[in-house]
Amino acid sequence: MRLDDLRPTRNVEDRRGGGGGFALGGVGIFVVLIASYFFGIDPTQILGQAGGPGVQQTASGEPRSDDAAYEFSRKIVGSAEDVWQPLLHAKGVELTPATLTVYDGATATSCGTGTAMAGPFYCPEDTHIYLDLSFYNELGERFGAPGDFAKAYVVAHEYGHHIQTLLGTMQRREGDTHGAESNSVRIELQADCYAGIWANRANARFKILQAGDVEGGLQAASAVGDDTIEKRAQGYAVPDSFTHGTSEQRMRWFKRGLDSGDMDSCDTFAGSL
Repeated sequence: MRLDDLRPTRNVEDRRGGGGGFALGGVGIFVVLIASYFFGIDPTQILGQAGGPGVQQTASGEPRSDDAAYEFSRKIVGSAEDVWQPLLHAKGVELTPATLTVYDGATATSCGTGTAMAGPFYCPEDTHIYLDLSFYNELGERFGAPGDFAKAYVVAHEYGHHIQTLLGTMQRREGDTHGAESNSVRIELQADCYAGIWANRANARFKILQAGDVEGGLQAASAVGDDTIEKRAQGYAVPDSFTHGTSEQRMRWFKRGLDSGDMDSCDTFAGSL
């Protein structure tokens, strides 16, 4: 993946290097981690009910081994800002940028306590994308999706949720959070499609794609499908518990956005998934 022409975002909050804490007891932590990490449940739905926020973290200012991952993430978010601003403007919506917030272990969010084991997530209450950079290692080692473009897909997916917030789509998740045809799944698949749009438009403008990148993105999309995660965790899938869509669906909707570069192609609420 070619990053040379990408602009790092200035909408970033670096909370790395501080202590983290949980407001939940040991059993509560275990339940959150298992539900979020293995079953694809939106962590904000669980963490928002936690007994209190985690400890606010601040950057130490010292060089860190994950500084390159931090700068990489800033560039992906910066390119997302550059891609989405004209697309939203064409629809009469102004882009209010999301804030990329990186942290270690646990951190306070407006959606409750954010934990590293929940993976990257977007909080619509404060419009922050929360990312513990150690997830990039998990993406390659646990999920079998190494490479820069797989990482970029994850960040672009979360930025897709911010676009949904600006468009008023995220509120459709309320009251319909589980099941193969639920609004939760439709929102997640649309965010995959929006990630594909980002890749299409960023490549057209900045020439980011290199050999093998698309395959890496598709592998990442496949690795985080509900059916794949559930089969890995318990040996079988339960469609009634789905929150993000199957591996096949996630790859297909990402590819749809990538091929078209058109927001209108990402209407997951019209008909069958």
